[in-house]
Amino acid sequence: MPPFAGFRALLCGFAQIFLQQRPGFGLAVLLALLIGAPDRLGDALLGALAGTLVAQRRGYSQADIDAGLYGYNGALLGLLLSLKLAWTPLLPLLILGSAGLSSLLLARWLRASREREWLPAYTLPFVLFGWLLPWLGASLGLAPAAEGPAPSLASGLWPAFAEATLRGLGQVIFLDHPLAGLCLLIGLSLCNHRCAAWALAAAALPAGLALLAQQPSLAALAGLHGYSPVLAAIALAQSHRQPWAPLAGIVLSLALQPGFAALGLAPLTMPFILACWLVEAGTRSWRSAAEACAPSTGRK
Repeated sequence: MPPFAGFRALLCGFAQIFLQQRPGFGLAVLLALLIGAPDRLGDALLGALAGTLVAQRRGYSQADIDAGLYGYNGALLGLLLSLKLAWTPLLPLLILGSAGLSSLLLARWLRASREREWLPAYTLPFVLFGWLLPWLGASLGLAPAAEGPAPSLASGLWPAFAEATLRGLGQVIFLDHPLAGLCLLIGLSLCNHRCAAWALAAAALPAGLALLAQQPSLAALAGLHGYSPVLAAIALAQSHRQPWAPLAGIVLSLALQPGFAALGLAPLTMPFILACWLVEAGTRSWRSAAEACAPSTGRK
């Protein structure tokens, strides 16, 4: 792959975290990481590069590689692993291995979705490997990373609401810095106005509900309830023109989040995936039923 094409594919991989394909928005994602977590930027780049190179070496569809489809899971895994595990020489190897395996899994899923109409994979490889993180860390003797300081929260209702909303956007890539969320919002607005509007609404809803409860949790104010609704809103706003679909995705992703805590699993982006699957599966069933009930126009 020529260097420029490879760099463009890498940027598209970062844009694909938000289901976009614009390299310019990929630059906005990198800028947000530089603002909110410059120490994790290298790990994200390593994961995205590893996933893309494995796809290239395996001879997967060049169009898919150029679109960044093999970079975003690796980028998210690099961010998650560097966030949760203390740095050792094994950490880059773990990022490389998990990102490469995520590309192998995604390739099989893409083939099945195109040949057998499976539902989209979205960030499923990232979630599955993310759930293996505690076992991997313990088996390899890796220590958990030290917890960072709690985010500083604005005083006053409206400043707190604005910060929680922006943090909900930033938490898609594990950032709790409001300025990083603003960078993502501006970049998404320049890329796709409709998706930006739905993403903002999806991040604002849990923030507003938390503040209306008058005793909002730290997780809510840090945006941790917003990132799955943001992704669900973006995904369904792109695949459906009717507003009910992204609205349903937002509500479902919020409703599904508490169940993972009850199961002892980190939700990661699984509420987003399940919400989109439910909406897509329901839409397909409705269309099939409508086609089956439609009267035939042919003559006997």
